Amino acid sequence: MFMKAISPPSTAIIILSHHHSFNHHRWFLSLPPRPHQHLTGSLPKPQSLKLTFITKAADSTSQTSSSAAKTIVTDDGFSFSKLSFGVVGLGVGISLLSYGFGAYFNILPGSEWSAIMLTYGFPLAIIGMALKYAELKPVPCLTYSDAQMLRETAATSILKQVRNDVTRYRYGDEQHLDEALKRIFQYGQGGGIPRRSAPILQMIREEVTEDGKYCLVLVFEAKALQLSDFEQRQAKFASFFGPGITAEVGKGEDNLYEVRLISNSTSNVSAS
Repeated sequence: MFMKAISPPSTAIIILSHHHSFNHHRWFLSLPPRPHQHLTGSLPKPQSLKLTFITKAADSTSQTSSSAAKTIVTDDGFSFSKLSFGVVGLGVGISLLSYGFGAYFNILPGSEWSAIMLTYGFPLAIIGMALKYAELKPVPCLTYSDAQMLRETAATSILKQVRNDVTRYRYGDEQHLDEALKRIFQYGQGGGIPRRSAPILQMIREEVTEDGKYCLVLVFEAKALQLSDFEQRQAKFASFFGPGITAEVGKGEDNLYEVRLISNSTSNVSAS
């Protein structure tokens, strides 16, 4: 604790009292007596005005725990699901063809292997180009740490399958969840929407709801649809991706719409 006196020009004295342990600041304003006046009455006594300002340190415990639960988990590990077979086939095929031609014309060594390299290089290059043409890239997945710990025990098998399917390379599909969207939005049927207006999956997000349930959020881009188009099919989303889930829809930024698939099962297992 220390005290500091400040004397402003008006001859008033301000005393600052600082307590380190409680992080409190106390200000005391002492006013001097008035000048002597030639009056018969008694002079007024000095007056003291006490001003107390109390500042409290912010409790960061809850903020720290909340930010820790909202930590984004990065997926940097290697997996064959992240590997594009079209790129691999095309790269290996072109390499074999290039070296095979070079060896055949004696530009590169290994002329005795040129026929084999040309024989295998050509079909590999063709297959690689076909796979690359039919390739559907995975969508980004944003996962929070609390959702990752809850996934194995609270997420349904269908929600796990949906996450795995949309986060890997696919071949031959026009878009992710194409079959599900076809049944839910009924392309070209009565009460449905045109196929050209179909929503396109942009990303997914794993999070935990306020009541501690696992939630898989599907973020779609739909320029030709309105929020009401998703709200009318909210029960169909729950039925198709069920059982054991609740579906909620909401509007995001610009032309983005979110479909929240919430697992009804909760986990009592605490993550270590």
